[in-house]
Amino acid sequence: MPLRPSRARGLLDGIPHRGAAAAGYRAAPECDGEPIATYAGMLARGERPDAYTFPSLLKAVARAPPSCARGGGAVAAAVHTHVLKFGMERSPHAASALVSAYAAGGGGASARALLDACGCGMSVAWNALISGHCRGKRFGESCLSFADMVRDGVTSTPVTYVSVLSACGKGRDLLLGAQVHKRVVESGVLPDLKVENALVDMYAECADMESAWKVFDGMRVRNVVSWTSLVSGLAGLGEVDRAREVFDRMPERDVVSWTAIIDGYVQAAWFREALEMFRQMQYSNVRADEFTMVSVITACAQLGALEMGEWTRVYMSRQGIMMDVFVGNALIDMYSKCGSVERALEVFKDMHNRDKFTWTAIILGLAVNGHGEEAIDMFHRMIRVSEAPDEVTFIGVLTACTHAGLVDKGREFFQSMIHSYKIAPNVVHYGCIIDLLGRAGKITEALETIDQMPMAPNSTILGSLLAACRVHGNLDIGELVAKRLLELDPENSMVYILLSNMYAKSNRWQDVRQLRQAIMEKGIKKEPGCSLIEMNGMIHEFVAGDQSHPLSKEIYSKLENVIADLKNVGYYPDITEVFVQVAEEEKHNTIYWHSEKLAIAFALLRSEPNTVIRIVKNLRMCLDCHNAIKLISRLYGREVVVRDRTHFHHFRHGFCSCKDYW
Repeated sequence: MPLRPSRARGLLDGIPHRGAAAAGYRAAPECDGEPIATYAGMLARGERPDAYTFPSLLKAVARAPPSCARGGGAVAAAVHTHVLKFGMERSPHAASALVSAYAAGGGGASARALLDACGCGMSVAWNALISGHCRGKRFGESCLSFADMVRDGVTSTPVTYVSVLSACGKGRDLLLGAQVHKRVVESGVLPDLKVENALVDMYAECADMESAWKVFDGMRVRNVVSWTSLVSGLAGLGEVDRAREVFDRMPERDVVSWTAIIDGYVQAAWFREALEMFRQMQYSNVRADEFTMVSVITACAQLGALEMGEWTRVYMSRQGIMMDVFVGNALIDMYSKCGSVERALEVFKDMHNRDKFTWTAIILGLAVNGHGEEAIDMFHRMIRVSEAPDEVTFIGVLTACTHAGLVDKGREFFQSMIHSYKIAPNVVHYGCIIDLLGRAGKITEALETIDQMPMAPNSTILGSLLAACRVHGNLDIGELVAKRLLELDPENSMVYILLSNMYAKSNRWQDVRQLRQAIMEKGIKKEPGCSLIEMNGMIHEFVAGDQSHPLSKEIYSKLENVIADLKNVGYYPDITEVFVQVAEEEKHNTIYWHSEKLAIAFALLRSEPNTVIRIVKNLRMCLDCHNAIKLISRLYGREVVVRDRTHFHHFRHGFCSCKDYW
């Protein structure tokens, strides 16, 4: 329903800043209100809009991204009143622009009613309706509008086909996309580069690469868009090597094609390759955009590459790349995963626009870095600004309760999620609750919770409870959980390590020997430990016992000195988690040469005193390394941050943020 004229006038005239551009001003798709301000300034000067004013204004509104289009419908309605006021409602261009703006803003009923009422049932208006729905991410409505257009006997144009094929691709509607393809062929519009590109892209987005290749091979003319669709499609299927082959064959590349291959590497978890491609992109003098930077920052987050992540902000500033909400969210996630929650909070505070993902990212970041109380406070702030939490937000809140030891509060949030927010808990939420109970020593209640779950527990949940049994010395339940875990995952070496550790602490050496004999007989191999550390913008990788690093000789020499210093203050290696049957001295060497110890020795050699040492490890840190790093942080006056497979550990002054629970 259109707004009353007085309210519409308030929307238009109540904007504090005025633009000075002509009525034909074209705005970039940001939510800064500039197109509206320009129009309001024109009215204030007594200038009368003409037939070209409203299409320009409304197209700018329609181009605004859905994330900031909450008021888009209201703005379209307000502009609509001015279209009526100045007698432009019969203008096909103004009417179609209104249709597009309503559809993009979620006012599909208003858009369709306007199309029917104005009698402009021609291709341009239908195209506006179809593309408007597509811009608003209502792909099903876009496709339905195309079906209505066909039923009404309105002739489809190349613009129609491009819009509906885009909707089919983004909505993953391969069946309809193939039917549209048939109509395209029958219509005689081919060859048409934009339509053919839309076909390739539709098939690629629907994961039908065979059909995408077939269309691509049949094209007489191709451009960078044609090639990029293939790169994106292959990368989306995880076929990154093939995507790279196509990328290397491209006669020309633009920012979209570079971003497609970088993002493909990120989605495939080839993070170092993603950063290398970004370096090559710079050498090619192609300027990145916000989408590129989100992928690059995500790669930095996964690698723990804080220096590179910091450099991306400098690069963005130099290149004038907009710091939008998506980049901001990625930066918060990156800083959190690098263990620098203070800088994550700085980014959060500086963001002018936030969405629920922003709040969720900072809550999760605070929680996993051991700031449980602050994470809960942030959740309450989120509620106060009327931002609705989702299932991921509650994972962050429950994790915060776990790290803060707030059992009752965790139960309260869990019930609130179900009853107040109508969010059905998934296996991750149950995992949080079981971890919370396990950390608090409520082992029996945790086991009962597992038995009452509406879904089968996974290995992560059972592993969490087994770790709790080790910490709290509950061998009876530990054996039961280990048995269930091995039924799920017979090759899980961590189960044997934890159970062996529990037997050793209970002086059940016969059971330790039997367990290790079973390990040998079954040929179970422990996954090699690998630690990553960033130094001067380069990622260095260390594997347990590995000597392939160019500075291996110096690193091992430094590590020997470190171990000697530790022994002088009472350190004795804990070999209870050593997996193999070897001589006592060899067991000590195996412990000494763990990947995180090698990484720390390298950092002590190459980094400036007092700088934080940041390590990302692929496995759970062992008991001995945890004890050793606590001592290293005190002896050498260095803060050490280790992100392992399950937790963040901030070592300072001989203590760890996990409170020796991991």
